[in-house]
Amino acid sequence: MAHPKMDSPFLQVNDVCKSFRLDHQTVEVLKGIHLTLRRREMLAMIGASGAGKSTFLHILGTLDRPTTGTVLFEGQDVFRLSETELATFRNRRIGFVFQFHHLLPEFTALENTFLPALMQNRPKQEMLQEAKALLSDVGLGHRLHHKPGELSGGEQQRVAVARALIQSPDLVLADEPTGNLDTHTGETIFELLKTLNQKRGTAFVIVTHNERLAEQADRVIHMVDGKIAGEPDS
Repeated sequence: MAHPKMDSPFLQVNDVCKSFRLDHQTVEVLKGIHLTLRRREMLAMIGASGAGKSTFLHILGTLDRPTTGTVLFEGQDVFRLSETELATFRNRRIGFVFQFHHLLPEFTALENTFLPALMQNRPKQEMLQEAKALLSDVGLGHRLHHKPGELSGGEQQRVAVARALIQSPDLVLADEPTGNLDTHTGETIFELLKTLNQKRGTAFVIVTHNERLAEQADRVIHMVDGKIAGEPDS
C-alpha cells in the first residue's frame, strides 16, 4: 500500500557490499545492495536465515561499515564521519528495536526509555515529559515505574519501542521485533509500529520472517543470498 503522506527520498544505499575473512577465505555477505527509502515509509525486509538481512540492517544503522559502497542520509555519506561524529549521528537520527529488548533490569520503564536522551545531556524535564508521552503512546502510561522483571514480554518490547523513539529519530530499524513473542502479542507490536509510523512520521525498516505481517508495510523487499531480489547481478 502507498503511504498517503510519504515524502521524498532521504536515505540512499548505493552498491553496498560486505565481506568477512574467515579461515583464510573471503565470505561475501552483501553483494551490491541498492535501496532508496522515503521519509515516513515503512519498509519490511524478509528472507531466509543467512541471506544478509541483519548485516544490512547493521550497516543502515551505522553499527557496521560496508566493505564498499555508500550510505547517504540526506545526501551525506555517513561513513565519511569520524567515529565520534558517527556515534552522535546514530544516537540522534536512528532508533533501534531488536528481537530481545535489551532493557537494563535495574531501571524502570521510564528510566530505560529516556536513557538515550540522557547521553545527549538533554534537559531533565524535557526528557521526562517525552518519555512519559511515548510510554503512553505505546500503552504503558500506567507502568512507568515498573522494572523489566515486573513486565510481560510484550510490555518489555513496548518499552524498547518507546526507547527507540525518544530522540525523535528519522529512522527506526527493527530486527525481528516480534520474533520472541507469541502470535497475538507479535501482531499487537507490529500494529503499534504501524500506528507510530503514521502518527509520528518516522520511517521504519523492519526485518521479519512473518510474511503476513510484512505485507502490512508500505513496501516489502526480499533479501536473497546477499542481494535484494529483482536487482540485476553486478
